[in-house]
Amino acid sequence: MPELPSSFWGGWIIVLTVGSLLVLVGLVLSVYFFDRQPDDHAEVVWDETLREGNHPAPLWWFWLIVVLLVISVVYLLLYPGLGRYRGTLGWSQGHQLAHSEQRYADEFAAPHATLLGQSLSELAQNHLAMDAALSLFRVHCGTCHGEDAGGVAGYAPNLTDAAWQWGQRDEEILASITAGRQAAMPPWRMALGDDSVTVLADYLKVIGTQAADGPQYEQAAATFAGSCSVCHGASGEGKPALGAPDLTDGYWLYGSSVDDIAHSIARGRQGRMPAHADRLSEVQIRLLAAWLVSRSGSTLPESPIQSVRDK
Repeated sequence: MPELPSSFWGGWIIVLTVGSLLVLVGLVLSVYFFDRQPDDHAEVVWDETLREGNHPAPLWWFWLIVVLLVISVVYLLLYPGLGRYRGTLGWSQGHQLAHSEQRYADEFAAPHATLLGQSLSELAQNHLAMDAALSLFRVHCGTCHGEDAGGVAGYAPNLTDAAWQWGQRDEEILASITAGRQAAMPPWRMALGDDSVTVLADYLKVIGTQAADGPQYEQAAATFAGSCSVCHGASGEGKPALGAPDLTDGYWLYGSSVDDIAHSIARGRQGRMPAHADRLSEVQIRLLAAWLVSRSGSTLPESPIQSVRDK
């Protein structure tokens, strides 16, 4: 809830507010009672036919303004509006919001408890819950991952396939949404040199296949074992606990060409999935995770082109 202004600015607001009301009162009184022109006052004629009158506005305008002034004064007495004065009712937007949130929590406590007690696979069978999850996804996730969760090549991963960089178990998906993820692929250009980076990128195109055992890849395999296997595994299968992707599935977020892979090795990658714990409730996070489980496939596509892996 915003803090009330300081004593100085609070006093200044009072001066401006009260002063404005007094000026308005004086102006209205002067128009209707103190500034009347005599009836024999000479009329001013503009453009031959346009005459300047000297009669005040209808009297009902006066009473309307008086009523509005009274309402304004009553409002300023009951509600905040005069600097640091909180009003006799003690109302505030923060208290009103807290009251509404508490009323919402009380009203939906039982349904929420039921949803929290179900596994993600059980939630995925609840059509009403999944309709709500789809709406949540489009509002909070669709900007990056697309409305169909298909991802954006080179930017955000596809969430409908079987490739999950940070793991596809229920608790791992929930952790990704709740706390977010921060990629930490360091740049290797200075350590390896341009030539070694290119050779290593060419090797990663075939890693996990029999072709990777060829003599032309011996140097690249040694480089991988010494510099990459700690995170990506001895065979390049990846380590979800570290967020190190599987390099053997042919599924690449930042491009599958040798140049794209070399760019990732040389300059590193720092992709970031923002945390949503402060944006969504626990129920909403579980609904999103359940929706992703229901959408996630069990196999990888046969020919991924510029596809998405970095989850």
